[in-house]
Amino acid sequence: MSEIEPNPVLPEDSADISEEMTPPPAAEPKELAPETTVEDAEAQMRRLSRRSFLWAGLVTGAAIGGVAAFDKYVPDDDGAKAPLRRVLGFNQIVAQRLLFRPTHFATEYPRERAVEPRNNYKGETPTIDLDAWRLKLEGLDDKKTAALTLDDLKDLPRAEQTTELKCIEGWSTIVNWSGIRFVDFAKRYPPPPETRYVAMFSEPEAFPDERYYVGLDLASCLHPQTLLATHMNGKELDAEHGAPMRLVIPVKYGIKNIKLITRIAYQKERPADYWYEQGYDWYAGL
Repeated sequence: MSEIEPNPVLPEDSADISEEMTPPPAAEPKELAPETTVEDAEAQMRRLSRRSFLWAGLVTGAAIGGVAAFDKYVPDDDGAKAPLRRVLGFNQIVAQRLLFRPTHFATEYPRERAVEPRNNYKGETPTIDLDAWRLKLEGLDDKKTAALTLDDLKDLPRAEQTTELKCIEGWSTIVNWSGIRFVDFAKRYPPPPETRYVAMFSEPEAFPDERYYVGLDLASCLHPQTLLATHMNGKELDAEHGAPMRLVIPVKYGIKNIKLITRIAYQKERPADYWYEQGYDWYAGL
């Protein structure tokens, strides 16, 4: 670190310079001339009010013009207008290619800080026959499809973590989760070499309005903290929180943490995503 230089020596004519730099005395407030009447003052106030009204009109017109200019853009096939979609696309590039690291972990908290998150189904909470539940796995080598039960997965390593579930609306909740790391699931049921994405679906038969789907990049799915969770805060998942299996992916916002998973597909092409189609960022990374 360089040393601080001493104050420079001022030239001999510094007095003139200091006089030039001295700010002029503050202007005294003007008073109404003695002959000013109350009527004169009211007339002046009316002129100022008209001027303020004109300025407000100009500002409002500019705002409306800006909205109209933005509104001329027709939403794309995914529901977002072109300028917004460009911003979201840039955010995705930054988040996915520059910031995401498999060694970057979301903060983990003491178990005693865990609480129950809110039920965020759009409408009615779907209930299913848990004994009849199957996890359909698509996109395996040779285009094979598997229908898995919880018993098929019970011998995989179990993992537990207490992380923060962050909603894109601004709220967050610390929750304790346990289940199967997706990376261990993928070792048992490996995706083909050309796989770049994972699609997950919740398709309860009797609840068409609660069907949901997310698209995920494979790298985020293989992150060590990504779980196929079966337990929350030490208990088996209930219907409100996605029984019998949900995704917990703390490197992404809650909109990607799909509940009641019924189907998983390995894909080469980027899959559809429910909230991306409503205009949100496809990547939704933290």
